[in-house]
Amino acid sequence: MQQPDRQIPSAEGDPTASTGSVQENTPGYHQFAQELYATNIISDPWLEGQERFRLDPVVLSPEVYARLCTAGEAVARVYDELARIVWERPDLLDDYFALTPYQKLMWLASEARWHGIARLDLFLLPDGRVQACEMNSDTPSGEAETVIINAMRHVHHPELHDPNGGMEERFVRMVTRMHRGGQSDMRSLTVGIVYPTDLPEDLSMIALYRAWFEKRGCNVVLGSPFNIHSAPDGRAMLFDTPLDIAIRHYKTDWWGERIPAWGDEEDYEDPDPIDGPLRAMLDADARGATAVVNPFGAVLTQNKLTMSFLWDRMDLFSEESRRAIVRYIPETRRLRDLEHGNIAREDWVLKSDYGCEGSEVVIGGLADDAIWQESLEAATPERWVVQRFFEAAVDDAGNIANYGLYVIAGEAAEIYTRLSPTATDYSTASAPTFIRKRG
Repeated sequence: MQQPDRQIPSAEGDPTASTGSVQENTPGYHQFAQELYATNIISDPWLEGQERFRLDPVVLSPEVYARLCTAGEAVARVYDELARIVWERPDLLDDYFALTPYQKLMWLASEARWHGIARLDLFLLPDGRVQACEMNSDTPSGEAETVIINAMRHVHHPELHDPNGGMEERFVRMVTRMHRGGQSDMRSLTVGIVYPTDLPEDLSMIALYRAWFEKRGCNVVLGSPFNIHSAPDGRAMLFDTPLDIAIRHYKTDWWGERIPAWGDEEDYEDPDPIDGPLRAMLDADARGATAVVNPFGAVLTQNKLTMSFLWDRMDLFSEESRRAIVRYIPETRRLRDLEHGNIAREDWVLKSDYGCEGSEVVIGGLADDAIWQESLEAATPERWVVQRFFEAAVDDAGNIANYGLYVIAGEAAEIYTRLSPTATDYSTASAPTFIRKRG
């Protein structure tokens, strides 16, 4: 089915930010690319012949940065309350979220544990307000670009503050604290990184994580879910190595049944759940033998039906959460609850439950009437939401900034900015992000 090339609800730039502009064959970019290769982490400074990175930074005022952090932490608290609500109301798994049997298995085995690291896609409106179009609480990516590009460019801007310098320590501390043993000597720990080994998009992040833990003396093993089974001592085993910690960078909806979101799509070539490895991971985690980060409870929080649930069942939330929902999260509704004729194209964005990075997203304002109607008809109603479109602030170069704010163990700090004239996807340029120092 034909869809618009650009797909994400709004894009916004910070009116107080300086984004700069990098053109093709920018002077200095080839030198930057050589420095990037030398990191042995990020090896793709170009994507389809276009520069992936902006050399000029986005510069935020301390006030705007604080506003983004406040929004990110508030939304994370809302999701934590949502997890507790659903845990106490298991009927919602079927009645509202329509989870598959294996998705329910992941959620119930997690006992509502969902968080370790998340990235919220935040946007600034022209009046300075913040909107959160979604949160990736399952397998958030971009960490390598967040840390390395900032570090490389900060030497050229020593008068500015780098908010991303502490990400390594915060992430490692969070991961090791989730391990039951909590050893002070990390050299005794074996860390497995479980990821889709056939996909190249996030290899830089995998390499970064590996470097962080090996630097601390951990034994690090890499592999896919298909390399996992149970060890005799109850731990999950990757190949022939029992794991103390498993960093899971394989999406929860890929572990379970894979069902197309479009009613007119053919089935996946690999629709069956990864039963044995999944049960090995869940069992080891439940025993406290292998800590899984992020926990499999992210199968619920990653589902975009959570955003419609926030609006539909606001009465179940605390007053603080209700204020945060209205303030930060655009109105979101289940597609199944609406008549197609009442969904005005210019006012809404269509999103599937587990689509990410711009996939399975149709922005009404960027689609014509035919594509919009075709999309509404082809979308499986139980698996889609519509989210109220909002106009984002645009910088002097005509770009919208997607501020990817990381929340680690509930606290916000690091920020990964991508700039685009329209929507955010894998091809969107990344920019270093710094904060003006006070005084």
